[in-house]
Amino acid sequence: MKQTFRRCLGLALALMAGLLQAQPTPQSGVWVASEFRFHTGEVIKDMKLGYTTLGDPSKEAVVILHGTTGTGAGMLAPGFGGELFGPGQALDASKYFIILPDAIGTGRSSKPSDGLRAKFPRYNYDDMVLAQHRLLTEGLGVKHVRMILGNSMGGMHVWLWGVQYPGFMDTLVPMASMPSEMSGRNWMMRRLVIDSIRNDPLWKDGNYAEQPPSWQFASVFYSMATNGGHQALQKLAPTRQSADALLDQRLKAKMAGDANDHLYQWDASRDYNPLGQIDKIRATVLAINSADDERNPPELGVMEKALPRMPRARLLLIPGSDQTAGHGTTGQAKWWKKEVGELIQTAPRNQQ
Repeated sequence: MKQTFRRCLGLALALMAGLLQAQPTPQSGVWVASEFRFHTGEVIKDMKLGYTTLGDPSKEAVVILHGTTGTGAGMLAPGFGGELFGPGQALDASKYFIILPDAIGTGRSSKPSDGLRAKFPRYNYDDMVLAQHRLLTEGLGVKHVRMILGNSMGGMHVWLWGVQYPGFMDTLVPMASMPSEMSGRNWMMRRLVIDSIRNDPLWKDGNYAEQPPSWQFASVFYSMATNGGHQALQKLAPTRQSADALLDQRLKAKMAGDANDHLYQWDASRDYNPLGQIDKIRATVLAINSADDERNPPELGVMEKALPRMPRARLLLIPGSDQTAGHGTTGQAKWWKKEVGELIQTAPRNQQ
């Protein structure tokens, strides 16, 4: 009996070791883009662009774009990359070259907190996509990719990629986003975050000695108001006492990052509006949203009007429940990994 147990345990450990070995080790780097020109005309001589990769650069490339204030490496989290990049999974890193850029203003890319503070160029999403394109083409030598997938801000970047570089990719997967201008609750809530920080006396025009307290309060307020899902939050906090406890926990938690960096990230969406140009998109599009997304409510009807304007586009709308997380639903790959796996296997090639 003991020998049988040891044999089974040995086989299990060997299998686990084999799976771990099959999972490529993430590689991190920083590429410097020389003379990076922003849409404002301002130039940074040496723009740092951080990135993380998985797999062999000779394989077909898949680009994954993160959300506001996130990082490329953050997309390796168990609920996201852990569901996608492993052996036999939808975006198996032994079959594809996975590229996870850090957007301007985050991670190891150049950002206000590096020293310029509020004198850092007031970048927008066009600048961020240009930086991603330069990183891929000049820094990593990638000329065409199989898929660009992005979540939240990354999803909005995906729409811009399709408009600005229509022959660069075969497939586009914009998630938790719409190809329409910032408006309604989505923009008003962002402005409240931005204005709360700028109007804080301790912000001092960006030259603060310590982080202004309004940064954390506004960030928690925005997150509670536009993320989490109605049913899921009710399940987490079914009484006033539990709701107070959850809110207190988030207000007291240690904030990672920097107020200027976050202010710039939210402000960067101010002139986003690819809707007038989506007819340029040639790639196969799988848009993924959730029915309970507080920032991109499906009842606005934006997607129904936009999708027919693209030759190969469809919407996967995840039903809301107490298991989903509103705007955060698409951050859980379990809801859509099957469809993405089928898409990357079957979508036609998009010629340059």
